[in-house]
Amino acid sequence: MVFSSLIFLFLFLPVTILIYYISPMRIRNAILLVASLIFYAWGEPVYIFIMIFSSVFDYVNGILIEKYRYRKAIARGVLIVSMIGSLGILGFFKYAGFVFDNVNSLFNLHLQAADLPLPVGISFYTFQTMSYVIDVYRGKVPVQKNLISFGAYVTMFPQLVAGPIVKYGDIAGQLVNRKVTLDRFGEGAELFIRGLAKKVLLANNIGLLWASVKAVPAGELSVLSAWLGIVAFTFQIYFDFSGYSDMARGLGKMIGFEFMENFNYPYISKSITEFWRRWHISLGAWFREYIYIPLGGNRVGMLKQLRNLAVVWFITGLWHGASWNFIIWGLYFGLFVTIEKLFLLKWFQRLPAFISHVYTLIIVIIGWVFFEFEHLPAAMTFIGTMFGAGLNGFVDNRSLYDLSTNALLLLLLVFCATPFPSKALTNIRTKFARFGSIAASAIYFILMVASTAYLVNATYNPFLYFRF
Repeated sequence: MVFSSLIFLFLFLPVTILIYYISPMRIRNAILLVASLIFYAWGEPVYIFIMIFSSVFDYVNGILIEKYRYRKAIARGVLIVSMIGSLGILGFFKYAGFVFDNVNSLFNLHLQAADLPLPVGISFYTFQTMSYVIDVYRGKVPVQKNLISFGAYVTMFPQLVAGPIVKYGDIAGQLVNRKVTLDRFGEGAELFIRGLAKKVLLANNIGLLWASVKAVPAGELSVLSAWLGIVAFTFQIYFDFSGYSDMARGLGKMIGFEFMENFNYPYISKSITEFWRRWHISLGAWFREYIYIPLGGNRVGMLKQLRNLAVVWFITGLWHGASWNFIIWGLYFGLFVTIEKLFLLKWFQRLPAFISHVYTLIIVIIGWVFFEFEHLPAAMTFIGTMFGAGLNGFVDNRSLYDLSTNALLLLLLVFCATPFPSKALTNIRTKFARFGSIAASAIYFILMVASTAYLVNATYNPFLYFRF
């Protein structure tokens, strides 16, 4: 089940919200847990047992670490068992096929891995349970002795499928005591509708352009078609993923939880370093706290700092998928972050902001080619076409048609990828008081109706981060 579906919007969500709010506060975590399990099992009834096992496994590990806190060897052993178990499950389902394929290629073998679909959300909830056990071991968070509350944290349907990655310490207090006012519920509803509109009205529509371009062999595209296509994907993945994150945060507010912001207008960045501070913020924060800093972070010499960056960016790529393209994508961005750290950021301080902004966008757009294509030769062929190696020259009739029919949508996407719409809405509310609030409410109502109308007739409604 996805948020951008009629079943979720008009069946699952209203029923869940109704039951949740008519129930006493003391059983709301249980209601949330049951609803989350139903949400997850809707499309994957078998894989629900993996998530339940992961939850119970690390719930017990947390209790054991707390019990043997002053017997360091035992506590450390439990931590190691937890890490091996969690990473083992993730590795089996996500990377077994990748490992077998590479072993077969290296040694000319014919080993077979079980062809199992990837459990939805496993990368996200695995990181959440791991961070909980690590933080209990560090003494940063109190152990959770209530299995229902811990299960509600792990399985929480608003952020289960695609994050943001929520650390236990960020919501430990909210699991015990949370309050929702009418204003806060309204803020959550608005944030959800905004995310739904980004996903359905923007990402889906521009995704159609990318789908049509990608269907053509790269060598047969013109330069303009290749750039239009990958720019379309650049907008699609942003509005798709950030829209889903907004919906998750909005749903969290509606039931009393505050989740961290996951996207902060990344396409206005003026460096790759800044881009990654604004893109998938919760993942970056997780890698920084649990990998980069334990390796030494910036507190070691330059060579070790560069090693730490290489490790983090290698894992960043690998986390996104079992493919060399993802690994190359991660190392590609790691290379530019490293170059900026060494000298490029200092150079940018002397240059007009426009230059660093254009540089950032070009690097990001090229990076999305590695991210989107499954195989490296296909990615390299497409990049070659972007820079004139194709058979159809710079421009052809197809590219002119695609540009003319999508020009207004592309302009709207550029506008919506900036803070201006949000600031304009805030100004309307601030300057025009009651009329501004009515106008804002009318805008959100129109967005909800338009999104629903689109979904009624939708034949194209993918969610890109399902595969992670």
